Amino acid sequence: MSTLELLSTGAGSVGRTAVATCEAITGAVVVATCNRFEVYLDVDSPVDGWGVQHAAHEVARLVAAASGVAEDVAVRAFSTRTGPDVAAHLFEVAAGLDSMVVGEREIAGQVKRALEEAREGGVTSSTLELLFQTASRTSKKISNETTLGGNGRSVVSLGLDLASAELPPWRQVRAVLIGTGSYAGASLAALRARGCDDVRVYSGSGRAEQFAADRGVEAVTDLVEALEDADLVVSCSGARGRALAARAEALPAEGDVLAGGGDALGHVLDAAAVVRARSRAAEAAGDEAPHRPMVVLDLALHRDVDPRVADLDGVLLYDLASLKAHSPALGSLVVGQARRIVDRATQDFEETRLGRAADTAVVALLDDADRRIADEVAERVTERRAAGARVEEAEEEALARSVRRRVHAELHDAIVAARSSALAAAREEASAVVADAEAVLGAEAAGRDEVRAGR
Repeated sequence: MSTLELLSTGAGSVGRTAVATCEAITGAVVVATCNRFEVYLDVDSPVDGWGVQHAAHEVARLVAAASGVAEDVAVRAFSTRTGPDVAAHLFEVAAGLDSMVVGEREIAGQVKRALEEAREGGVTSSTLELLFQTASRTSKKISNETTLGGNGRSVVSLGLDLASAELPPWRQVRAVLIGTGSYAGASLAALRARGCDDVRVYSGSGRAEQFAADRGVEAVTDLVEALEDADLVVSCSGARGRALAARAEALPAEGDVLAGGGDALGHVLDAAAVVRARSRAAEAAGDEAPHRPMVVLDLALHRDVDPRVADLDGVLLYDLASLKAHSPALGSLVVGQARRIVDRATQDFEETRLGRAADTAVVALLDDADRRIADEVAERVTERRAAGARVEEAEEEALARSVRRRVHAELHDAIVAARSSALAAAREEASAVVADAEAVLGAEAAGRDEVRAGR
């Protein structure tokens, strides 16, 4: 998780920069969520696989530059998929099959927003549009035809389910929400669905007032004061990641980065703040009053909450790693149904994608047929007029329809043959690109392993 949170700090700019700086990359969509960072590229690649190799290295370099980690760390952190594997993976992601909580529904919206952001940045492409729109349709189909996404499965709901064992009844719970992004909105909705209405919102960015006003909750500016009587804290601001990007020069050495995740950069909620809040609460309640327990959910990829909070008496901390460990398994039957839908969608996507190349050959045949039809109609009209006949406009149109039907009937077999031939050629070329790219990337990975092993 530490490597992932470091690399994803520059997620917002990677797609735009990749398209602007790498000639082989014609489109890019970045999917950055609480536990994943993926870059989908449309690469105009020669059959020798060089374009894929170059694009993969360029993205790793850009991610390293944006996040402040060493370039070789970024290169080792990424795995590369090509060809049909890309579609299969994204369709699984959008359906929640590759999530920390299998079957979560929030990821479908995040995948959709990733495409929208690429559009706004002007860095999507027709192939990526087709890929991501198909992913959304596949996710919806799985939701409609299976029970995979039932019961509101999500990281938020899992965290609240675990927290509930240590909390009063939800109607009595006093909650503090840290953050104002889409995940904060989902957390607030999940709290309300359980009956928790006492929610205060804090944001170091100053956006809490507007967020709270839009949703009918209270905004707070003093986090320590808000924590004094809190039963539950849900933190999902990701603000620590922004601080990390701004202070990249202060990162420790590579080994320390991967082991510790850069804790020296500070947290949105540190142990000292919790101690102060609970000390004030104890003083206000008096020595005889029992100490209120507190549950803290850290749902941010960049660890909003100092892990040392878990060492405080009466405080229970769940972060993404601990939530993943508590994630319930889903029945193999339901997962199997969903994967079969993904497999069919992947096959259909590949047929459609490759079919676009084949359609070029068909369009060329149809354009040629239109020219032949126009020439034949013009020739026959000219012949009749030369013979002294008067050809009316309606008669000329009827003649054109007759010629068009005949030519298109003759053209049918040629279109089928041309499309079949072009489709086979497109498949062969796509397979060659994938095979060569995987060979190049695999050889480089083996070379890096040998270097690390000292051979």
